Amino acid sequence: MSFSITSLTQALRPVKNLLAGRPVLATFQVNLRCNSACGYCDLPLNVGRYEMTREEIRDVFSRLYRDGVRFVLVQGGEPLLRRDLPEILEDLSAIGLHLTLITNGTKITPQLVERLARLPVSISVSLDTLDRERYRQIRGADQLPLVLEGIALLKDFPHPKFLTCIVSEANRAEAPAVVRFAREQGFLPVMGAYHWSVGTYGRPDELLMYDRASVAAVFSGLLDGELIPPGYLRKFVEDNVSWLRGQKLEPCDAGRYSIAIDASGNVSPCLAFPSVGNLLESPLSEILGRFDREAINTCSNNSSCNRLDGRVVGTILRHPIAALRSAQALTSRGALS
Repeated sequence: MSFSITSLTQALRPVKNLLAGRPVLATFQVNLRCNSACGYCDLPLNVGRYEMTREEIRDVFSRLYRDGVRFVLVQGGEPLLRRDLPEILEDLSAIGLHLTLITNGTKITPQLVERLARLPVSISVSLDTLDRERYRQIRGADQLPLVLEGIALLKDFPHPKFLTCIVSEANRAEAPAVVRFAREQGFLPVMGAYHWSVGTYGRPDELLMYDRASVAAVFSGLLDGELIPPGYLRKFVEDNVSWLRGQKLEPCDAGRYSIAIDASGNVSPCLAFPSVGNLLESPLSEILGRFDREAINTCSNNSSCNRLDGRVVGTILRHPIAALRSAQALTSRGALS
């Protein structure tokens, strides 16, 4: 009986979190190293910072699960540079967490795909362009052939797969072609706008900086051309148009439904805010109490960014029909053709 009560309590915990405005989603930087040098990234990478061990990660996320966190976006740096990543994903999956692996696609191998296929893990591959020289300019490394090879290896991957494209001045004319490529390969396209100088997130890069009206027209064209499948991802593109036109967005999830955790265990409301505590030293409940809610609300009210991971939960709650259509797209091959 006690086991049943415990199980019921854990099943209801994320619902209680949603009602109380507490996190159910975490963006987790599993490592702080990267083999790219993207012009839009200003995360502190490749500087030798401490990364939690596999055992520490398992313990931290076991506690987070008990706290009601159920969804984890696993990223880096480039997460596939971490040699024990498959084991870490196995641990997190065994805890009961729903995982999405976010990668630049340069380190995908047949062995890795076979191993991940046995786990309930979604994969998101970042790809901003199909032009090799343009890729080198945006990503700071000549890696497009590796990415395309990795995408080809995921042809029969049995779980949801996404292709994420960050639209900037450098690639805005190519955005429709990237979306078509994603759908031809069986990926759901995730289209976001390049941000710069948003808190600690987004590095200004003259190659990438754009006139907002020009990029808003790109996203509007994707909608008009029915290139984005129905559901949440289409709603995200619509929000991009609103954000680029300076319109106010609905409140973001930072520090409320979602948090960011770096590889050292440091916690912040999102990647645009500095950390206020470490999960190796303090429980999540204590860290949440340190968040500057006024600063978070000010940032959200100013609509200074439109990050997908900082808006997904709230948007789904506000637009359940779009969420349902997203679920249908994830389970229907026809939606990707």
